[in-house]
Amino acid sequence: MSGSTVNSFFLGNSSGVNFSVILSPIDEETGKLQLANCSGGKRAGDWNLNVTPGMNTSKVTVSLTRNLQLCLPNVTDCCTAPLCVVETLQVLACRDSVMLAHLLIQAEIYANSSFTGNVSENATVIPNQVFQPLGSCPCDLTAGACDIRCCCDSECTPDLKQLFNESCFTGVFGGDVNPPFDQLCSFQSMEYTPDWFPFLCVQSSLNNTPFLGYFYHGSTSTPKVPSFKIPLQTSPGKLFTGYRQGDPIMTEENEYFTIPQRSMAGQCVGNAPVAYLQNFDVKCLTNLASYREGLPHDVRINSGTGDFIQQNVIYRTITDMGKFITGSESLHTAEILCQNVTFAEHYTFIWKDKSIDRINVTVFLGSLCNGEILMQRFTVKFLSLKSTNAAELFGNPGYQVGEPVRAANMNASDTFGRLNIWQPAGRGLCMSATYTPVLFGLDSLSGCILEVGVNEDCSLLRGNVTEKLNSLIQATHIGKRDNSSYSDLNDWVEIIRLDPFNSDINVSTGSLKGICPDIPANLNIRIIFADVGAVEGIPQQEILAVQISYSTVIWQFQCGLICENSISFLPITASVQFIKVPAQPPIPMTRFQINYTEFDCNRNDVCWPQLFYPLTRFYTGEPYSQCLAKGLSLAFLVLLAAIMSNPWFSKLW
Repeated sequence: MSGSTVNSFFLGNSSGVNFSVILSPIDEETGKLQLANCSGGKRAGDWNLNVTPGMNTSKVTVSLTRNLQLCLPNVTDCCTAPLCVVETLQVLACRDSVMLAHLLIQAEIYANSSFTGNVSENATVIPNQVFQPLGSCPCDLTAGACDIRCCCDSECTPDLKQLFNESCFTGVFGGDVNPPFDQLCSFQSMEYTPDWFPFLCVQSSLNNTPFLGYFYHGSTSTPKVPSFKIPLQTSPGKLFTGYRQGDPIMTEENEYFTIPQRSMAGQCVGNAPVAYLQNFDVKCLTNLASYREGLPHDVRINSGTGDFIQQNVIYRTITDMGKFITGSESLHTAEILCQNVTFAEHYTFIWKDKSIDRINVTVFLGSLCNGEILMQRFTVKFLSLKSTNAAELFGNPGYQVGEPVRAANMNASDTFGRLNIWQPAGRGLCMSATYTPVLFGLDSLSGCILEVGVNEDCSLLRGNVTEKLNSLIQATHIGKRDNSSYSDLNDWVEIIRLDPFNSDINVSTGSLKGICPDIPANLNIRIIFADVGAVEGIPQQEILAVQISYSTVIWQFQCGLICENSISFLPITASVQFIKVPAQPPIPMTRFQINYTEFDCNRNDVCWPQLFYPLTRFYTGEPYSQCLAKGLSLAFLVLLAAIMSNPWFSKLW
């Protein structure tokens, strides 16, 4: 049943079947329904019968035609009581005066609570919510009808309240709009009432109750969405003091100049601000569905002196897309959607002192199709205006964490060198692994897998592994600073190489087939650095020495019960460790400090210099006030004992 309509189905062939509806009053003497006959029709009282025939099923619908609105003044077609209809119906299916089926319907329908009449001009006076509750019965939500479980609803008759009398709404919503509160003197709801409660309780009537705040919301303010702006900037868009290292670069609209960068969680953030004098080179994975354009290249940049500079943009087309398309998904659609997107953006900031002179941008465009995975690249490089060679990164006299370590090959005509580690892809094989530069201050460990046969010659295997490891270090010197000049040898430190141990014993032949000792499978790169100063309060770090060593392992061919496979795997790794040392060697200990260890807290159980440690601020075992009080009490007792132990004190008595 849905509202005032009842739907049912007659199963079987309805050809020649007569459907009728009749009202079946209850016999007052016997209390039973009167016998039904097939003499009824399609209408009985306020009920209509409608039959929709089908193949082997007929839909039978019984609907009420009267108005279910409560009576208003001067209205006759309405319900005089909330319980509007209480009737019993029978739907009969007869063929040749023979009853085939019948349906009994007992209808109890209440009047509609929604108001559809004319609106009265008398406005309802709403009391001030600050001083009086908005309604004495908040759960009375329906006008002219009884709300279930709302015992304070005046429309609920006593008979209806008996149905839910044991489960009425409680609290303010159930009508208790002025409940006694905990601070009231006449109401002590706390289990353990403190002794001072009668002195600090509130003596007030329930009309002045804090529960009025449940209905009073006060004035509301529109929330303001924070934007990337400088809050203390007196003149928007004007930076008259210039940039310092690490300051965000601002646009003409006094907002951050953003380029996609990698966050601490490893994901790419599209609205990351660009910091002054901080280079970066990031790669972000995206596809056509999640591709988003960054800031337009016509945005003007605040130079730092109050002027605005325009970006010099050069657009180029990608010819070799294999370097950017890392993978593709299989699509079953007939047409593949493609779009012209940005593959890479290279920003070069030319700076001088505390301002930016100009910006050169190179944008590489290409076609990205649906289902392909694009590896976007974004680079930012700061070049000094005094520099004539774009390959040298002038500006930062020391290394910053995350910057690539500079390398040089002084034995070649082209002095540019590389210090890399592996960046495996796919199955992790060495033949398909790419390289990534060593970043300053970040310890790292990478590796790849080398395929080795069971009949591999040990000498050739050692040479092959050594060649793979040496391919990571195409340099003889490492730059001390980030702005080391290739023409000045004093700006570089020579790499100390500890060559791997060469074994002259070949054990891969004969009975020890598939075993090779002394394989230099691990490359260890140790970089020693120190803080050598600060520029504008930012510490500058310098590399002091670089050492490269090898760790050997014993390789053995791995197989199961039967060595069917002729190929095994040898993992080779490269680790980078940054070791920070003091810029100046520590002051050596004197002979007295070495020999006389009574006052050395690190080598004695009793530490006399820390005798008064509990009285200092460094002790956090107890509150400082308690420590001070105990210390003064102890000092008073010691002083009193000293006074009483003197001879002159005994003479006074």
